[in-house]
Amino acid sequence: MASQRKAGALLGYANILAKNLVNLMYVPLLLRFLGQGDYGVFQMTNSVVFALTLLSAGFYGSYVRFYMQERAHGSETGIRSLNGMFLLVYFTVVCLCLIGGVLLVANVERLFSTGLTARELMLARTLMSIMTVNVAIQLMSTPFDSYIVAHERFTFQQSRQLITTLMVPIIAIALLFAGMGAIGVAIAQLTVTTILLLMNIVYAVRKLGMRFKFTGLQWSVFKAIAVFSFWILLNQIFDLVNNNVPNFLLGAMASSTAVAVFAISVQIRNIFFSMSTTMSNVFVPMINRIVAEHDDNRVLTELMTRVGRYQMILFWFLYGGFIVVGQYFIQIWAGGDNQDVYWLAIIMVLPVMIPLTQNTGIEIQRAKNRHKARSLIYVLTSVIDIILSIVLIPTLGYWATAIGYVASILLGTGLFMNWYYHARIGLDMIYFWKHQLPTIIMALAITGICVLGTMLLPVESIPVFLLWGVIYSILYIACAMRVSLTQDERNKVVTILKRKVGK
Repeated sequence: MASQRKAGALLGYANILAKNLVNLMYVPLLLRFLGQGDYGVFQMTNSVVFALTLLSAGFYGSYVRFYMQERAHGSETGIRSLNGMFLLVYFTVVCLCLIGGVLLVANVERLFSTGLTARELMLARTLMSIMTVNVAIQLMSTPFDSYIVAHERFTFQQSRQLITTLMVPIIAIALLFAGMGAIGVAIAQLTVTTILLLMNIVYAVRKLGMRFKFTGLQWSVFKAIAVFSFWILLNQIFDLVNNNVPNFLLGAMASSTAVAVFAISVQIRNIFFSMSTTMSNVFVPMINRIVAEHDDNRVLTELMTRVGRYQMILFWFLYGGFIVVGQYFIQIWAGGDNQDVYWLAIIMVLPVMIPLTQNTGIEIQRAKNRHKARSLIYVLTSVIDIILSIVLIPTLGYWATAIGYVASILLGTGLFMNWYYHARIGLDMIYFWKHQLPTIIMALAITGICVLGTMLLPVESIPVFLLWGVIYSILYIACAMRVSLTQDERNKVVTILKRKVGK
């Protein structure tokens, strides 16, 4: 399984690299074909329909834990009953999703009549219909995807994601050239989602032998799963508010153009999330297995710190590089009308350094069934986010949504969660941050030096853009090797490099 984790992580980063390279061409094409207005409508509609995923009530995050418990007891019958229970739950969720989508479509004018034109309202209605079916299919795929993750088949999982990364834009661009506009983009997503559902079913059932038992299901087990999943649901509400509600509020209270600017900055922010979660996701089964078998907080602290240190190195490499050359990148990537994206991204990404280097802690909480407090505090900070956005949007526009987001992150994942990990979960957060500080200090110094350098040689052309990118990368990697990695880790890197050069 260690090889699966390594392969899964490497494929995950290959997937992210491919996704970002695709976006370099894909997003400008969408802006060109759709225009600021329709692109804003597409992003806003996608954000609203995404709320239907909350109907899964956090069951996705609970499967691995209960699977590991059943496996620790050697209960094959219990695993089959668990599979049957989850399949029935998600069939019900899909039905509710379709009903919710119909209600959203019927109330488009009430939701967006202030910020959208009549034509944009008609487009939003059509997009919502297609996207609702897309979400329903995604939800139906969840039981099979969960089973694959529980078996740590990360190679298949990440390969499948790579197919999505490549196929959605290819199909979408073909439909855009055919004149289908934003509707074509939505149809492309639906097509690929359907293919992935079929792939998941075939792999889980035929390759991994997934079986279901629908008789004699225990109410007590379902109740335990439902209670556990409810608190994950509140976490998902927090994520929904901070990632999607701002688009809805901007669409309702400002304009589709404001939505487009903010949505592009969120896309950049999401790159950082994907880079972090790719690494931590492959440890989810391992964490649940540790807790199920011996629940050693020292082992868990060391694992969280080690993974967090790697995530911190990666975070600051990307964030510092964006600070150095990001302004010119935004200009050539998204156009001169979206220059505020640079500052929005810088403001919103910095505080997420905390959750993005501690997301293995989320899985530790869930494995220990101690995630209730996190859910409650995150709901509170989400309310703060909404209130700040509603109050400030009329005067500050998308800057208001950025302020609300930063406040919620600092209060929730910054102050509260670090106290909770240390005082209630039993993880040594002083040990954690002691091992992160060298990387942070080193990254600030390298970024500051390069920013001062760009004042002497401004980034105003592609050659200079590439030059500073290379200079920054060389300085950062060289210093990270010395400051952030242990001697054993440096030796392993050198050995791998020598092996590659020898070939």
